[in-house]
Amino acid sequence: MKKTIIDLFEASVWKYGAKTFLLEKRHRKFEPTTYAETREQALEVGAGLASMGIRPADKVAILAEGSNAWIISELGLFYAGAISVPLSVKLEESNDLLFRLRHAEVKAIFVSKHQLPKIRRIRAELPQLEHVIVLGHIPLESGETAYGTLKRMGRDYLAKNKEEFMKIGQAIQNDDYASITYTSGTTADPKGVVLTHRNYTANVEQSLSRIDIPSHYRTLIILPLDHCFAHVAGFYIVIACGASVATVQIGSTPMETLKNIPQNIREVQPHFLLSVPALAKNFRKGIESSIRAKGKFTEGLFNLALRTAYIYNRDGYSKGRGWRIVLKPAVALFDAILFRKVREAFGGSLQFFVGGGALLDTELQRFYYAIGIPMYQGYGLSEATPVISANSGKYHGHKFGSSGKILIPLDLKILDEEGNEVPRGQKGEIVIRGENVMAGYWKNPEATADTVRDGWLHTGDMGYVTEDDFLYVLGRFKSLLIASDGEKYSPEGMEEAIVDKSPYIDQVIIHNNQSPFTGAIVVPNREALRRELEARKTPEAERAAVAAEIIGGEIDRYRAGGPYAGEFPERWLPVGLAIVDEAFTEQNGLVNSTMKVVRGKVEEHFRSRIDYLYSADGRNLKNPENLASLKKIVD
Repeated sequence: MKKTIIDLFEASVWKYGAKTFLLEKRHRKFEPTTYAETREQALEVGAGLASMGIRPADKVAILAEGSNAWIISELGLFYAGAISVPLSVKLEESNDLLFRLRHAEVKAIFVSKHQLPKIRRIRAELPQLEHVIVLGHIPLESGETAYGTLKRMGRDYLAKNKEEFMKIGQAIQNDDYASITYTSGTTADPKGVVLTHRNYTANVEQSLSRIDIPSHYRTLIILPLDHCFAHVAGFYIVIACGASVATVQIGSTPMETLKNIPQNIREVQPHFLLSVPALAKNFRKGIESSIRAKGKFTEGLFNLALRTAYIYNRDGYSKGRGWRIVLKPAVALFDAILFRKVREAFGGSLQFFVGGGALLDTELQRFYYAIGIPMYQGYGLSEATPVISANSGKYHGHKFGSSGKILIPLDLKILDEEGNEVPRGQKGEIVIRGENVMAGYWKNPEATADTVRDGWLHTGDMGYVTEDDFLYVLGRFKSLLIASDGEKYSPEGMEEAIVDKSPYIDQVIIHNNQSPFTGAIVVPNREALRRELEARKTPEAERAAVAAEIIGGEIDRYRAGGPYAGEFPERWLPVGLAIVDEAFTEQNGLVNSTMKVVRGKVEEHFRSRIDYLYSADGRNLKNPENLASLKKIVD
């Protein structure tokens, strides 16, 4: 059966034509665009591309902030039979953008006025780029076309060639390419993940086996639209269910756009939101800050309410079972007087978050579940379009610390190092098979053959499946610590715990590559350290050394006798620390566009510090390198 993205959209337009699909802030309020109106505009865009000479299988890129125009442009290029190349607005033109546009052989690009300067600076190096379509009002240069002009060209084209044009979208088949989505390129050039129309529609069907989206639901997409997670969980699922999607009001700068998010959430009153750990942590910080501002009594009551809810909820799956049922009235009372008010900051209608990206720490899941907005952690990767498993409120499908239950229909197995399937509960590599598995990597048959074998996608992630069908993802095999005796361990849970539980450590990467001991690169929290040193009245000459002791003490809390002893195996705790004064950021390339720390790049960036760590002096906490970094931080 034919199930392309065009088929999916056309079916929803037929069923929900008069219903609101898109919401965008114009003239100080969010204004609706129906499914039928969206289709009309998408056809104009697609026909405009056809009139320019864009033909089926041509590549068309989108480099823009989230908006109606972004979604309509992609639907439009699909109607024209083109292949979408979605690009992150965080990419820099000198290297990242240039590589992708050349590699994908992009013939036309939709670009926002904010991103246009990047394209202008490199256009001379892109002879294959024939058309630049500009979203937003800005003076144009030669070879650029306004978005409104493109739509007018499309209307003229449709007036004469509508029947012929419609045949293009109808002719698209399940296995035809829909998009080329680039990986972050952590160790080499990024790979172009080729996803077909059926990859996307299959993953929509699979995702809906775990998550319910009623047609009256609204969401606000706060994540970049270029990633397939935003596509599937953000607007393709919405289309399938006849729901509505809003985009964040675009500011004059990226920071202004970010600042618009809280207000937009209150205005849209979404029923669900997509999130990643970095955003979830920021939301929590905001909640706790507002609670603290109300005084000690309110803060104490809030913490009591949290502790009570934590006990009652247990692991989510066992909520309110056994003797915990006696806590139900107290939980209901705390919800009415405290947590309900917290939820009002999210618009008052929010039912749940869908969590993607890196693993979400268990305590953070407990927090959001307690305040009545469950954060359903999922697992996936671009090569799987991307969703593989998900927690949900459906059929007891939620357990803290897990990545949820495997989507249906989808085959998943766990393999040992020899490629043999292991029993439930045993760790190994996660491999999957299903209609959501990518077509391959663009122009990279070797990497494709290495990743997809006999129809099975080898994820490169380590995990296990419990007897009750919950998947636990332990981290990337490439991220594993490897001891001198060959034993391996995933550091990601330890890294998250250290950062989440320490006010003095902002970032940490733990390292062991058959080394004499485990080390770590640590980025301290400047303000917290300074406050603590001032509270201790530490003399200026001793500030760096005392700061080193504070940082070391945070790691010691996980050793024997510490409050967190036993949480992680002693042999894998960092013995030597490389304390650095440069944070991992997008600007220095150590954090990717999905806000995940890129381990390989961090280790390469701080190679000299890692090498020094394993020298005679480097293991000493108060070594000259650490003291020099701390002096910059605390002085």
